[in-house]
Amino acid sequence: MNSIQISKSKKFALVIATLSLVLGGVSSASAANKTITCYKGTVVKKVTAKAPKCPTGYTTKKPVAKPTASATAKPTAAASTPAVASNKFAFNGTYKGKMSIIWSDYDVRATSVSGDGTGAIFGMDSLSGSGSSAPSTQCAGLDGVGVISGGGSSIKVTFDTSAKVCAEDGAAPTTINITGFAVVNSGTGKFAGATGKLKAVGFFNIKSADAGASESSVMTLTLTGEITTK
Repeated sequence: MNSIQISKSKKFALVIATLSLVLGGVSSASAANKTITCYKGTVVKKVTAKAPKCPTGYTTKKPVAKPTASATAKPTAAASTPAVASNKFAFNGTYKGKMSIIWSDYDVRATSVSGDGTGAIFGMDSLSGSGSSAPSTQCAGLDGVGVISGGGSSIKVTFDTSAKVCAEDGAAPTTINITGFAVVNSGTGKFAGATGKLKAVGFFNIKSADAGASESSVMTLTLTGEITTK
């Protein structure tokens, strides 16, 4: 009977010892394991092992968050580009005044031209200038320069090669018509550095075309076009 009790006691002790070893082994294994966190873009994985390693393509370095689109938005073109002030002027003026004319054997000269202007002339209400032509037919080219001024500003103009004068009749007295373009060469005041081209249409009357004759004629000249300043 005692031997039976001893045998049962030994078996119980053996079971306890075995469980202790197993549990102890499990506890030791758990204590030896390590857990690391692995990252691949926005994917996160945790790896637990005695010597844990991240899978291929993963790293233990946590990615840095990228700034949002609103934080890196570029300023709009309207905000970054300053407004450009207008530097174009639509000119439309009519000048009326007097012209002093002298005839010679080979040409006719307007020794002085003066007139007062009205219209969209930006304060430049005074016209002065001179010109010449060598007529061999009823129409001939016109060489002329002028200054339009007033209000502290001025522009200088020169007739281009399209400018001409044409007599309505083959002999004086008659009306002389002016057509062509006047080129804006320069300016002062608010028209400093001005450029442009003005269409010229006008007329004046002559009483005689004899060599040596001189007279003062009433003249009308309308100039229209766009002037640009720097």
